[in-house]
Amino acid sequence: MNETTSRFAIDFAIPPMPEQERMVEAVLFAAAAPLSSREIAERLPEGCDVPEAIAGLRRRYEGRGVELRRLGDAFAFRTAGDLGFLMAREAVETRKLSRAAVETLAIIAYHQPATRAEIEEIRGVAVSGGTIDLLMELGWVKFGRRRDTPGRPMTFVVTPAFLDHFGLESAGDLPGVAELRAAGLLDNRPAPGRPQPELALEQDAEE
Repeated sequence: MNETTSRFAIDFAIPPMPEQERMVEAVLFAAAAPLSSREIAERLPEGCDVPEAIAGLRRRYEGRGVELRRLGDAFAFRTAGDLGFLMAREAVETRKLSRAAVETLAIIAYHQPATRAEIEEIRGVAVSGGTIDLLMELGWVKFGRRRDTPGRPMTFVVTPAFLDHFGLESAGDLPGVAELRAAGLLDNRPAPGRPQPELALEQDAEE
């Protein structure tokens, strides 16, 4: 191997794993939003093993004040869950969701992909367009694939921003019914009867 060939091999050598981890760490730290493995790989030298580098970083940050979290298909650094109370004074509540919006968001999160008809069937109330528009404006809900049924209705799914806001890696990490009741987010009253459509629309409009 002559000197030119040797120099070429050195210039294009794949960085060692510790260096790859440093690169991924730098990219995620500077990113304004969570990044997928593909987006991270686009910023790194060719040949880097992004999944392995991410796994190594997650191990290194376990138990620290900042953690590397998976948010759907993306990754981002976030404050450790048990230290969230330290940031409470910095949180500003700018908008309180109506009951209609909370129920609609919960149904989409637990039953996604969900169509408007399925949401209305579960709630027993007609869903106003403004409710879903608000959730999409917040960036917590987006369009999913069309359902392969007559009429091909559009479905709705939660977004990585929703997972990020509630500190979830995936929708599978959502709490169960018992946990929701223990947290006071569900009551133990029997489910009310289905209201008349016109009354349901008036209720949504008021909320």
